[in-house]
Amino acid sequence: MIRRLDLLDTADDGITESEVFRLALQHSIAELGCVGGAVYLRGPMSALRLVYSTGLPSSLTRAWEIVDQDGPTATARAVRSGEHVWVAALPSDLAEPTAPLLSQSGWFSVPLVHEGRAIGAITCLTSDNEEPTPEQWTFLTAVAEWTMNRLRKMPEPARLGTDLDATAVGSWEWDVRTGELVWDQAAMKVYQTEPRDFAPGVETWMKVVHPDDLASTLAAVERSIHTHAPFEAEYRVRRSDGGYTWTRASGHVVLDDEGQVARIVGKGWASDAARSTRDALSRALRYMSDAFLSVDEDWRITFANLEAERVLGSAGEMLFGRSLWDLPALRHVPDLEERCRSGAARSTAAGFDITLAETGRCYDLRIVPVPGGLTVYFTDVTERRRREAEQAAAVRAAAERASRTAELTTQLAAATTSEDVVTAVAQRVLPPFGAQGLLVLVLEDERLVHIGSVGYPAPFLRQMRGARGMELTDADPAGRAILSGEPLFHSSREEWSTAFPEVDSRLPTDKEAWAFLPLAVSGHTFGVCVIAFDAPRHLTSEERTLLITISALVAHALERARLYEAELTRSEELQQALLPRGLPTVPEATAVARYLPAGQTSDVGGDWYDLIPLSAGQVALVVGDVMGHGLSEAATMGRLRTALHTLAALELPPDEIMGHLNDIVGGLGEHAYATCLFALYDSTDGSCTVVRAGHPPPLVVRPDGSARFPEIAVNPPLGAASPPFETTELELPAESLLVLYTDGLVESPQRDIDQGMSQLAGLLAGEAGRPDLEELCDSVASGLLPGGPTADDAALLIARLHHVADRQVASWALPEGPEAAGEARRHVREQLAQWHLDDLVMTTELLASELVGNVIRHASGPIGLRLLCSGTLVCEVSDASLTMPRIRRATDTDEGGRGLQLVNALCERWGSRYTPDGKAIWTEQALPGTADENESAGSPDSPS
Repeated sequence: MIRRLDLLDTADDGITESEVFRLALQHSIAELGCVGGAVYLRGPMSALRLVYSTGLPSSLTRAWEIVDQDGPTATARAVRSGEHVWVAALPSDLAEPTAPLLSQSGWFSVPLVHEGRAIGAITCLTSDNEEPTPEQWTFLTAVAEWTMNRLRKMPEPARLGTDLDATAVGSWEWDVRTGELVWDQAAMKVYQTEPRDFAPGVETWMKVVHPDDLASTLAAVERSIHTHAPFEAEYRVRRSDGGYTWTRASGHVVLDDEGQVARIVGKGWASDAARSTRDALSRALRYMSDAFLSVDEDWRITFANLEAERVLGSAGEMLFGRSLWDLPALRHVPDLEERCRSGAARSTAAGFDITLAETGRCYDLRIVPVPGGLTVYFTDVTERRRREAEQAAAVRAAAERASRTAELTTQLAAATTSEDVVTAVAQRVLPPFGAQGLLVLVLEDERLVHIGSVGYPAPFLRQMRGARGMELTDADPAGRAILSGEPLFHSSREEWSTAFPEVDSRLPTDKEAWAFLPLAVSGHTFGVCVIAFDAPRHLTSEERTLLITISALVAHALERARLYEAELTRSEELQQALLPRGLPTVPEATAVARYLPAGQTSDVGGDWYDLIPLSAGQVALVVGDVMGHGLSEAATMGRLRTALHTLAALELPPDEIMGHLNDIVGGLGEHAYATCLFALYDSTDGSCTVVRAGHPPPLVVRPDGSARFPEIAVNPPLGAASPPFETTELELPAESLLVLYTDGLVESPQRDIDQGMSQLAGLLAGEAGRPDLEELCDSVASGLLPGGPTADDAALLIARLHHVADRQVASWALPEGPEAAGEARRHVREQLAQWHLDDLVMTTELLASELVGNVIRHASGPIGLRLLCSGTLVCEVSDASLTMPRIRRATDTDEGGRGLQLVNALCERWGSRYTPDGKAIWTEQALPGTADENESAGSPDSPS
């Protein structure tokens, strides 16, 4: 045994794989006296392939070319167990194709082990059915080890590829009928034959062909003869030194006149270099870093390298013969079969990414068509795709940040309040940076005051707002950012604590990283914007630069907003100062009003309302609207309201008052316009004189609940009208509601003015008897403006009109002579006695006497006297003259001019007004006693 092993060791290092298998098998058979044997290697689909045999007939080897690795044979068991195996008798399921003689023989098998894994086996058939002895098993194991050592030591080829230009190609011709074979000189060299030894017959060729290759080569010849197909074959021929070299041959058949094969003409050349190249390429593919598969036209796997086995989680024998998409590792890849077939249909290389569910790794699967099938490459691109995804994400993030910065710039440009600026930063800055907190502090009186925040806990904000903000100090990051003008970035709580250990207790509990961005305009730092994160966050240099740039935009927007807010506050204060602080309480009407300013984004407007007490039971109700918004319009509103008060105090007719207002507005410029509605209500007779200049009509709600807009003459707006103004006379029942309003209440972008007026009438219909006018006014405002302030301001005035009872008014016609004064004094005494106003008799007699005497002396009749007791006592004397009395200072020598001075001293106030028939001079005195006493003694409802 030892001598055989020594003999094996003398074999040349350059022998081929088949020569290694031949030597190992022959010495095993000879040593144990076997009748034959075979060498098997692992193949696809749990199969063991026959790669070499000797001493066994082809009828037997054909049945055993493929052996199931999981079967009961000695070969399969040896490969599975990795140990030598003896089988005393052939299993019945394998005995059928064999000769009866073999049923008496035993089998033994020794595994071929590579790196701890059995890759094949040497199997021999004994002649005596006796198990090898321990010494023989040791010998067989040593032969198997020698075989594996030889296979591992096989040299790599010097280079890949074949130099075809240096390869000799010989020509040959074979007469199929006579067997004559003709070679040229090149063919002699290819087939290692000297010309002197060549005999022109096929036997010469058969002598040089390796016995193991002869049968397959002759079979290829037979196929060509029968099918007329081209002849192709690769086989070994014996060299002069006894070794063998690989050759390839190709040819074509030549037919005779009857269509039968007469000759085969072809070429032959040495293929050792090409075969070495293929072997080297096969080994290179086997150990290449990318997973590599070869599949046939039916997508069955025919080759898999080691990396493919690792990636797909299956050994080679588990892969061969299976479809690509049937493999467990690829079974859950979406649309794999469809994409593979689609790629192969283009007849060009195609690829796509797949992700294996079990490992989560991403592979670039590339399909390359080759003759007879396809090759499939799996390149692990997990890290590459991760980097590409990160780069793409970074590009998208940068693009998103740029887009959000542009949106932020637009939104900041439109911001008019500090709240708008904070909202813009929260919406456009926090999301792209993954931030969760925003805090904006501004410097006021050397303290940091909170003006807006997002994402901070309420206790922390209460601390920030307490005691008028936070002290400005360099020991705090916000203060340091303002004092230094440099941004501060803290990526974690530890960084904050290290930089500011003394303020660690003031850290917001849910924040882990911060960016403190000073806000500066024109070199003056006035605040800080704090961006905060819920988790530690290291900002890149690019992100920090972008945040610093954004802080400059925020600073300018915030400064503009603060200036606008300050101006808006002043405007609102001015406007509120110009509007009535409260409506006066008058017996003629009970009135409430509302001014609804526009939203924060709009400037102040010029809407106003007013109620002006006049003489003798009259009251003026006014509403107006200066077109436009701003301080100028508010100031114009104030001028018009003041002028209207002055003109109404003169008790001019409504049309004249409106004419004077038109002159005032016209003098403000060609683009100044205003609308106005003036209603003069007389409680003594229920008449109401209305004049409107470009303004919506009033709404009248009668006591029966009906609500309508009366037909009122329309005049152009103030500033565009040409007097005279047309007026309209209305008769309004007692306890009716007179509703005045501006267009901002009933008109909006979502609703035209007609719809708004209809809705106003619907809200007030049936509400004339509602006792609480304040509640009614709020109900109307919320019903017409449910969303709060709009783009335009609005004014609303609701007045419940009262009538003076007949018993509260007394009037007389007086004669035009001197006796009129005495008669007037008599009427006064009698009427005041009925009203229980005896304390006012003497004063009122004197006032009536002076007024009547003034008419007799300076005017003309007819003369009328009227007393009115409604909250105050009014004494009125009328005449037909249009000359108005004028009070003047009388000198010591003047005989007259002291009457009006006396009147002025005796009454609370006095005045005069024009009437349809002339003029009236009136005086007004306060009723004696308390309000309660007045109600019981001199009120209209007290018994006379």
